[in-house]
Amino acid sequence: MTTTLLAIESSCDETACAVVRDGREILSNIVSSQINVHTLYGGVVPEVASRIHVENISAVISEALNKAGVTMDEIDGIAYTLGPGLIGSLHVGVQAAKTLAWMYHKPLIPLNHLTGHIYANAFVTELKYPLMALVISGGHTELVWMESDWDFKVIGTTRDDAIGEAYDKVARVLGLGYPGGPKIDRIAKEGKPHYQLPTPKTDTQYDFSFSGLKTAVLQMIAREEKKGETVSVPDAAYCFQETALGMLVGKTTAAVREYKPAMLVLAGGVAANSRLRVMMEEEMKKIPETELVIPPLSCCTDNAAMIGAAGYIAYQHGLFGGLDAAADPGLMMPGEE
Repeated sequence: MTTTLLAIESSCDETACAVVRDGREILSNIVSSQINVHTLYGGVVPEVASRIHVENISAVISEALNKAGVTMDEIDGIAYTLGPGLIGSLHVGVQAAKTLAWMYHKPLIPLNHLTGHIYANAFVTELKYPLMALVISGGHTELVWMESDWDFKVIGTTRDDAIGEAYDKVARVLGLGYPGGPKIDRIAKEGKPHYQLPTPKTDTQYDFSFSGLKTAVLQMIAREEKKGETVSVPDAAYCFQETALGMLVGKTTAAVREYKPAMLVLAGGVAANSRLRVMMEEEMKKIPETELVIPPLSCCTDNAAMIGAAGYIAYQHGLFGGLDAAADPGLMMPGEE
């Protein structure tokens, strides 16, 4: 017997809806991006994001159902992002999911956004446990250990900025604009190891810190200007990226060696970074007993299919929610409350 879920994601600046069967088969995956709007402001403006979600949500849901060729009567449940994210953006998706559940008498499956990023890898291959997930995005940097299905333990997180946030801040310093991740990734390919930046230290083994890197870039620029030198933007981008990703890869592979998972998966928007993919593949060749899974680019950025994948597992575990649920911008991973 198959399980067909309607999934809704609206945690930041993408209005997304998908229809997913059995957590693995994507019948439709519609994403309405706001990036062109927020680029004008140099970053996501929460009030603008929520307003655009309101304008788009009904059309995106209708398109997802039409493309999948299913009606609401054929939907077994509604999975949606409860948090974390921007409160106004989340609220739109939560209200849409609850309205549909009430109208069509469907069970609700509230989810943590980060579980969606992890389970997006189920579209690549069958997940093997125990599993380690590196979740990296504009708002999150976490190492998550999973002994078994739907068993989450955060063993490392950022002490300040998420890595995607650091990319945006450094891109702004270098005059590259928003979004910073793709811009730095692209221009760093032209850079050379001309500068050096310190690797931020943390008190705990698997935690991360990125805010000091932005300060270090500012100080580096100031030193060069004091010497009358023009800063090479490609070289500066290269230096920042190698330092930031070096910390990510180093701590992740150290955790893999200690915990010995059957599989390591990358998850989140920064997993689309081309240099990270190369670095992680090179390092994981030294640990052949752990399988590395890197999701396709379409599964890295926010989308609703990933919510459908996680929703299917939650559905199997009977993890349903009620109509009284409210958007939670600070929602923690399951088991971490």
